[in-house]
Amino acid sequence: MVDRIKIAIAGLLLLAGLAGFYYFQALPLVARVGMVLAGIAAGIVVAWFSAPGRELIAFAKESIAEVKKMVWPTRKESFQIAGAVFAFVVLMALFLWLVDKGVQFALYDLILGWRRS
Repeated sequence: MVDRIKIAIAGLLLLAGLAGFYYFQALPLVARVGMVLAGIAAGIVVAWFSAPGRELIAFAKESIAEVKKMVWPTRKESFQIAGAVFAFVVLMALFLWLVDKGVQFALYDLILGWRRS
């Protein structure tokens, strides 16, 4: 129950920052953007101390650890994969162009009897 209240307060702080941006239109834009950023920061700080906030932080840390375990491709492998993708795209474009021209010929010339001049 306490965590729900903390999350609600965090949302209200965010909304207060946004409301301040529109309510104080006479202030310079820098001050109004500061209000929004302050509302976001205050909301994050309040949400940080809730159970869902702590779970999010733990999840982020675990995600960073998993990304560090990944084996990234070398420059050569990246270029080889990109070349294979490019070749496949060119082949598919050629195939679709041939299918389009075949359907165009079949539809216009054979079925409808239209001749192009």
